[in-house]
Amino acid sequence: MSVEPVKIDFIVEGMSCSSCSLGIKRQLEKMGMSSVSVEYTTKEVSFETEDKSKIPLAIKKIEDLGYFVVSADKEKEVKEKGLSDIEKKFYFSFIFTIPLLIAMFLPFPLFHNPLFQLVLTIPVFVVGLFHFGKSAYGSIKTGILNMDVLIILGATAAFVYSLAGTILGLGHNFLFYETTASIITLVLLGNLLEHIAVKKNTSAIDDMAKLQKVIARKVFIECDGKEVVKDIDSNRIRLNDILLINLGDYVPVDGEIIRGNASIDEAMLSGESIPVDKNVGDKVVGGTIVVDGSIRIRVTAIGKQTILSQIIELVKSAQKDKPRLQNLADKISAIFVPTVIAISIITFIIAFFVLSIPFRQSLLQSIAVLVISCPCAMGLAIPTAVVVGISRVARNGILIKGASTIQKLTEIKTIAFDKTGTLTTGNFKIRKIECFDKQENEVKKILYNFEKHSSHPISRSLVNEIDIHEEIPVDKVQEIKGGGIIGSDIYGNQYRIGSYEYANKLTSDNSHNIYVVENEKLIAQIDIEDEIRGEAKAVIDFLIAKDIHPVMISGDRKNKCDYVAQKLGIVDYYYEKKPAEKLTLINNFAQHNGIIMVGDGINDAPALATATLGISMSNASQIAIKSAQIILLKGNLNLLRKAIAISKNTMIVIKQNLFWAFFYNIIAIPIAAFGFLNPMIAAAAMAFSDLFVVLNSLRLRVRKLD
Repeated sequence: MSVEPVKIDFIVEGMSCSSCSLGIKRQLEKMGMSSVSVEYTTKEVSFETEDKSKIPLAIKKIEDLGYFVVSADKEKEVKEKGLSDIEKKFYFSFIFTIPLLIAMFLPFPLFHNPLFQLVLTIPVFVVGLFHFGKSAYGSIKTGILNMDVLIILGATAAFVYSLAGTILGLGHNFLFYETTASIITLVLLGNLLEHIAVKKNTSAIDDMAKLQKVIARKVFIECDGKEVVKDIDSNRIRLNDILLINLGDYVPVDGEIIRGNASIDEAMLSGESIPVDKNVGDKVVGGTIVVDGSIRIRVTAIGKQTILSQIIELVKSAQKDKPRLQNLADKISAIFVPTVIAISIITFIIAFFVLSIPFRQSLLQSIAVLVISCPCAMGLAIPTAVVVGISRVARNGILIKGASTIQKLTEIKTIAFDKTGTLTTGNFKIRKIECFDKQENEVKKILYNFEKHSSHPISRSLVNEIDIHEEIPVDKVQEIKGGGIIGSDIYGNQYRIGSYEYANKLTSDNSHNIYVVENEKLIAQIDIEDEIRGEAKAVIDFLIAKDIHPVMISGDRKNKCDYVAQKLGIVDYYYEKKPAEKLTLINNFAQHNGIIMVGDGINDAPALATATLGISMSNASQIAIKSAQIILLKGNLNLLRKAIAISKNTMIVIKQNLFWAFFYNIIAIPIAAFGFLNPMIAAAAMAFSDLFVVLNSLRLRVRKLD
C-alpha cells in the first residue's frame, strides 16, 4: 500500500546566492526527498517525503551546511524585531572597519600601529568566519561551491598575510588588515541591501496573509433563544458558523450572505477599486472589506479552502517556479566558483613567477579576482524579477501559475477566445419570441421552469429576463453538455429546449437561436442577442498590434459569430463547434506552434487544460484555478493586456539582469587580474553588482506598461 507523500515547508536563513540553494537542493535529493524547491530570495525550502522520520535529519543536514531552519508556520516568530541579524553584523563590522579605512588617509600614529589594526580586524574577521565560513564549508561538502567560498578565501588570505607580517615585524608593506575588514563589511552591506530589497518584493504575500489574521464576530444562540455576539480569532471559525460583519470590517472567511446587504471592496481579489453591492444569497470572500452596510454570513470555507488562501498559495508557488532561462543560470553558477578560484591561482602564478611582480601586489591581484567575481548577480537575475513580476500581476487581479507561464505568455503568438462569456458579456436578451399554438406567456413559463435548472450563461440570462415566475410541476430535467435541456412535467409532457439540432425534423428554418419542442411539436423559436464586451475591441487591437494572432472558437451559429468577428476585427474564427470539436482544434494548434486559450473557466475547462496555456475569465472558481494557468479575476478582458504587458516587461528585465551579470564578470575579472583593482574596490563593486540586479528588478513595481 503506497503512502501519500507529505509536503514539508521550511524557512531557511543564511542563503546568500543561487549556489547556496543548489547545495541544499542536492543534499535533500540525496536523502530521497522529491519535488524539492529551494528559493534563496524568499528563503523558502519545500519538499515531499513519504517518511516523516527523515524530517529531523533533513533539518540537521541543512544546518550542517551553515544555515538556520525554522518551520514555515513559525515564520512570524523569525520576523525581526528591531535590527535584523544581517543589520547587526554589518553595523558591528562597520564600526571596526572605519578606523582601518581612516588610517589610509590620515597620519594618526595609533591607527598605523600593526597591533592596533590587528585588534580592530579580529572582531570583523570572526564575524566573517561565522557568517561566510560555515556556509562555505557546507558548500564544499555538497560539491557545489558558493560565493561565500570566494569571500572567505580572499579575506583569509589577506588576514593571514598581514598577521605574518605583524608577527615577523616585516613593516607596513606587509599589512593590509583594512583589505580583510573591508571585504567582509562591504559584502555584508551588499547582503543587507539585497535583504531589504527582497523583503519589499515579497510584501504582496505578507499583505495578503495579514488579511487572514482578523477578529470575527460570531453569533451564538443561547438556551433561552437569545442571540449573543462574541469576538473570536479567525482561526477558531468553523464551517456553517454565523458571523456578523459591520461597516469597516474585514470579511474573515468565505461565506454566503443570509441577512442584510452591503457594498464590499474587493480590490484585494480583483484589482477593481469600485465596491460591489452584495445581497442575500450572494457569496463573499475572506479578506475583502465592508465599506457600507451590515451583513450576516454563513461560513462556507475555512483555512486552506478559502479563495484568499488559494491565491496566496498560487502566488507563492508561482514565485518558486523557474523559467527555462533559470536552468542556464543555475548551470553556470554551479561551475562558476571553481573557475574563479582557478583564475585567481593562475593570476598569482603569472604575476609573481612569470612577470616578477612583488609578492604583495601579486597576492592583492589574486584576492581582487576572488572578490570581484559575482555569481550572486547571476543567481539573483531571474528570481528577483520573477518575484516582483508575479507580485505585480497579483496586485492587478491576475493570478499566474509560475514563471514558466510568464515565459510562455510572451512566446506564443496565437490566442483563441471562446465567444460567449469571454468576448461577449454572456448577458443575453430576448429579441423575439415566435410562438406556434401557444401563448407567449405559456412559452415563457416553460422556459423559466426548465432553464433555471441549467448553469449555462444563456440559461441564466433567460431566467433573469423572463418576468413570469409561475411554477409548473416539473418531473425530470437533464442538461446536455453543449446542447440544451430535455425534461418532462408530472403530466407526462416531454420538452426539448435548445439549438436547431433539437428541432431539425420539425422545421427547415435554422436561423433562430433557441427552439422549444413539446411532445415532438415545435411550439416556439426564439432569437436572442449577446452584448459584446466594451473592452473586447481594444484588447483585440492590442494583440494584433503586438503581432499576436487572435482566433475565435464558438459553438454558436455562423451568423452570430460573423457579427462578433466583424465587430472585433477577428479574421480567423470557427463556429458551431461542439465541445469535442473545440478540443480537437485546440489540440491541433497546441501540437504545432502552441496556443493560448481564453475561456470562462467553467464550460471551457477541458479546452483550457488542453491548450499550451489556459487563461480563465472566471471569478476565481475552483474549476478555473485547477484548469487554467492564468486566472483573470472578475472576468475583465483588459487584465489580459496587463498580463501580457507585465510578462513581457518581466522577461525584458530578466534578460537585462542576465546580460549585466555576464557582462560584469567578463569585464571585471580581467581588470582585477591585471592589477587595476584594489580588493576593497572589488568588494564594493561586487556588492553593488548584486544591488544593481535587485534594483533593476524592483523597477517592475512601477514600470510603465506598453
